[in-house]
Amino acid sequence: MSNYNVLVVDDEKEIRDAIEIYLKNEGLTVIKAQDGIEAIEVLNEQEIHLIILDVMMPKLDGISTTFKIREQKNIPIIILSAKSEDTDKILGLQVGADDYVTKPFNPLELIARVKSQLRRYVTLGTYEGAEKLIDLHGLTLDQSAKEVAVNGEPIKLTPIEYKIVELLMTNAGRVFSIQEIYERVWNEPSYNAENTVAVHIRKIREKIEIDPKNPRFLKVVWGIGYKIEK
Repeated sequence: MSNYNVLVVDDEKEIRDAIEIYLKNEGLTVIKAQDGIEAIEVLNEQEIHLIILDVMMPKLDGISTTFKIREQKNIPIIILSAKSEDTDKILGLQVGADDYVTKPFNPLELIARVKSQLRRYVTLGTYEGAEKLIDLHGLTLDQSAKEVAVNGEPIKLTPIEYKIVELLMTNAGRVFSIQEIYERVWNEPSYNAENTVAVHIRKIREKIEIDPKNPRFLKVVWGIGYKIEK
């Protein structure tokens, strides 16, 4: 896991420094920022491969920062939240975060999630033997360019959203349960996966469907799961 730059954003110096120690032990390069404004400045100046972002910060909080970053970049974002409420986590996912860790966090869990997100980000679209270009009724997946388009118009997806679309499009017509989607995309057991997957599905529909309430591509099979039509 070397040669990757991780941006750690937290207004508490002790937390920034602690995370830096854990990540450096894994061979990662760490850049630190103390608020969202400083984080965006760093992103404009350096190549960053993953962001760990606290929710509660002065000047620009983590949710607003995530929203601003997503306007320009699709790099993985892990939200750090001192709150354990689902609403806080879901809000982070809704604005484009890929994962969340609740404070106080277990260092081993944080490292595992960082590694998982980095693997996914740097190996997007590398299913062995998969077709490189798939077109399903105007919904196009280009695995070489790691792009999704609708009727030729590129769609901005986060790494997690891309992975879900890739899974469903490379297995077009097959229904995946919420648990299967979570385990295949997040690469971990699907405890309490329903809210997390549902939020990402809703965001994908908002991006690829003309009418998200009457989806043309991403269909729900009630009581079973989701599929993209062949």
